[in-house]
Amino acid sequence: MTERLRHTLLLLLLLPAAVFAAPLRQGVQNRPYADLRLWHLGFSAGMHLQDMTFANSGAVAYDGTEWYVEQPAYSPGFCVGAVGDVRLSRWFNLRFAPGLYFGSRDVKMRENNSGDTRQQTLKSTFLVLPFDLKFSGQRYRNSRPYISGGIMPAFDVAKKRAEPIMLRTTDVYLTVGLGCDFYLPYFKLIPEVKFCFGLCDVLRHDRPDLTDDPATMRFTHAIKRATSSMVVLTFYFE
Repeated sequence: MTERLRHTLLLLLLLPAAVFAAPLRQGVQNRPYADLRLWHLGFSAGMHLQDMTFANSGAVAYDGTEWYVEQPAYSPGFCVGAVGDVRLSRWFNLRFAPGLYFGSRDVKMRENNSGDTRQQTLKSTFLVLPFDLKFSGQRYRNSRPYISGGIMPAFDVAKKRAEPIMLRTTDVYLTVGLGCDFYLPYFKLIPEVKFCFGLCDVLRHDRPDLTDDPATMRFTHAIKRATSSMVVLTFYFE
């Protein structure tokens, strides 16, 4: 894990605790029966960091060049959505939180011998449909920590145009999250950090639009596999 990623994750983990530590000190228990409801609704807003991992093929292009592709930096974006929560038992809840993730990735293409570089921005608007099983700990005053795990189908609904590197419009993520319910007088505020790991090769290998353009097709041929991942900081209001 890089130093930059460690610092980013530490900031994401500490920010909710620093901002919402006040409810822990309250003596009066807010909304004591909130967790007994069978179901409840809410909405969410937050930010995310997108990353893309490329497995390069090492293929040599028609002109003898050998290109490598990488994403050198994490790209931030923002997200909004809704949430529906169903109580399964005292400790478990099933949560469905559809939303939109807006973001982009800046990828760099580098020629192995000459050092020549190209750059491309991959913009995306993901419609996500995550299902999470939420396991909560014991409530302490006005807070209750939890962990979650689930699966998140994602569909890129942004309009696409022909570019050297193009991604598929569908992906599936495995997700692991941790957060804490803070019980405020009129609603629950829930900061959560979620780690999303893409399961699919999202690169479009079949590019008939580039059949007569080998100078551009060489960038697609340089990639064997591309997988996506995200770190998401979300604030739920329930």
